[in-house]
Amino acid sequence: MTASPHTARPRRPRRAARLLRIALPALIILGWLVAASLGGPLFGKVDEVSSNDRTAYLPSSADATRVQELQTRFAGSDEIPAIIVATSTVKLTDSERTALSNAVKSTADIAGVGDDVSPALVSEDGKAIQAFIPIRTSADIAGVVSEIRADLQANAPNGVKVFVTGPAGFSADLVAGFAGIDGILLGVTLAAVLIILVLVYRSLLLPIVVLATSLFALCTALLLVWWLAKWGVLLLSGQTQGILFILVIGAATDYALLFVSRFREALRSEHDRSAAVLAAWKGSVEPILASGGTVIAGLLCLLLSDLKSNSALGPVAAIGIAFAMLSALTLLPALLMAFGRAAFWPRRPVFDPEAVPGTTRMPTSGVWARLAGLIRRRSRVIWIATTIVLAIGTAGVLQLDASGVPQSDLVLGTSAARDGQKALSEHFPGGSGSPVQVVVAKDSLRDAADVLLADHGIDGVTVTAKDSPSGTATVTADGITAVGPPGTAVPEPTVVDGDVLLQGTLVATADSPAAEDTVRRLRAELHRTGALVGGVTATAIDTNDASLHDRALIIPVILVVIMLILMLLLRAILAPVLLILTTVLSFGAAMGVSAVVFNGVFHFPGADPAVPLFGFVFLVALGIDYNIFLMTRVREESQVHGTREGVRRGLAITGGVITSAGLVLASTFAALAVIPILFLAQLAFIVAFGVLLDTFVVRSLLVPALVHDIGRAVWWPSKLSRGQR
Repeated sequence: MTASPHTARPRRPRRAARLLRIALPALIILGWLVAASLGGPLFGKVDEVSSNDRTAYLPSSADATRVQELQTRFAGSDEIPAIIVATSTVKLTDSERTALSNAVKSTADIAGVGDDVSPALVSEDGKAIQAFIPIRTSADIAGVVSEIRADLQANAPNGVKVFVTGPAGFSADLVAGFAGIDGILLGVTLAAVLIILVLVYRSLLLPIVVLATSLFALCTALLLVWWLAKWGVLLLSGQTQGILFILVIGAATDYALLFVSRFREALRSEHDRSAAVLAAWKGSVEPILASGGTVIAGLLCLLLSDLKSNSALGPVAAIGIAFAMLSALTLLPALLMAFGRAAFWPRRPVFDPEAVPGTTRMPTSGVWARLAGLIRRRSRVIWIATTIVLAIGTAGVLQLDASGVPQSDLVLGTSAARDGQKALSEHFPGGSGSPVQVVVAKDSLRDAADVLLADHGIDGVTVTAKDSPSGTATVTADGITAVGPPGTAVPEPTVVDGDVLLQGTLVATADSPAAEDTVRRLRAELHRTGALVGGVTATAIDTNDASLHDRALIIPVILVVIMLILMLLLRAILAPVLLILTTVLSFGAAMGVSAVVFNGVFHFPGADPAVPLFGFVFLVALGIDYNIFLMTRVREESQVHGTREGVRRGLAITGGVITSAGLVLASTFAALAVIPILFLAQLAFIVAFGVLLDTFVVRSLLVPALVHDIGRAVWWPSKLSRGQR
């Protein structure tokens, strides 16, 4: 008997579906593998497309930025000065001064050093010499500074110490501080995450799968960011690079933890691994997209910043979060599809034939089940008590000094440039080598010079003059005099588009509060002449002022944006408002405790104005993630069991995975502390402590207790608030 065609056709769709289940994950894994293999080798090359020059990140309208652009035209090249200081405990002899002078001249032969190396100047006490060496910004500044330092120290007389300080010296210190990002930071971060994952899963394979998801996301994000920086679309710095690394690793791991949790639940009711992966994907796609979307929206608000170091971080970090979400929703499902239950070995989830697909068994024992029961009985007492504790912590914010720190304090630990600046200030005016730069119309030169000469914070004034052997001429109350031996002709000031460049030597060190006061005073007095005031001190002032402006503008915008996203996600108004308020309270407590620790334990000199802004962005945008994970599950359970029971079930079910996610994120940000940069060390503590506070207090106690006490009205004005499920 001939078989009916109807009996053979059903096998083809089944074979096609089976082939698709094999081919699709394989293609996804292959695609990520190719992208990661292209991005991985770029880890050691980020410095090729990044810059730590503070002036490059100022608004184009800032005075310091405009002066920097004009100063390059006056000098005829784009260079950054290195200040050489050689000191002795006794007066230098003629032979020692000659040897040091010859050593300074010989640095002109070092690749990357400019043409106009200044002659060595002897201090009034005769115990030190000073010289200025221009370094081309196109060169490897850190490498050139290191070579200059080694060359001078080798040729210095016995008993003479040589320092390289000034803008080039501090830039070299920053480069050295960021040098561990590709190695130490990434290694510490991955090790910390791996240990937590092994403890959470008690498995050998699953932690590697999750960590591979994070690493592939980071490599692919770095591939895109590197080329965008190479093409000049994005600005990249060591600070942005470090934040990108830990942010992608932490976020991708958190999203993976949520997906794996859903996958484990699905394996209990689904025998087929592909069905379990699909169920996990449906259950986690909304919270992952909402969580990642919230973080991206918050980060993109940084585009409103006047300070380019802030606005540059926004898109760079947003790209990282986008790839973290993409890897959790594509690569991780493909890997779990390949491994199935074997990924959990030796604690494989057991299939329960009687379990209903799409339902979750609520834990009846364990710490989260007991905590859920406690909240059911004492919800009002719990949320009031936790609110009072957090409010007390917030009081510490009054001790936070975030008005800026001197450039010499940006690097923690030892700093060769800081030691050189100290030696410089002992023998020369503190601002030597980092003068106030004033660009003014030639017709107003005399008026501007008189203002500079009359100010008690200025030690001397020069004007750029290319015809002079030293490139400058001294400006006194009697006029312009030549710098050089008797009989040297008085040069004419260099004029560019009708402007001249005056330079005033500061009495105080360039990064001191006294120097900042001098620059602000000069700007006010020179305003009538139309002069622009720039230089190292002016750059710091403009940076701090821009940071304060950004903080006042961006924080309220982020709050509004995140609140709107939560309203769309939870289909309610009251619940998002409460979540935002609890997160802000948590941020305030984190900042308050951090201020006390910074002042009383670490004795930090202060904080950059951007520290509260960055802390807010990461704590609010990332901290709201855990509330999203919790509340989306509470809403899901409330639709079936009612709000108060939904709170109890949601907390008991998500408690373990959200706590694990919080520990992972806190550990990744804490890893930033291995980089000896003050800003990153402070950000590491603020975010790590804030995430733990949010995980163990706000999400575990305050939010569940508050929602339980309010009941179904928390979902107002949705139908769920009226008990319609």
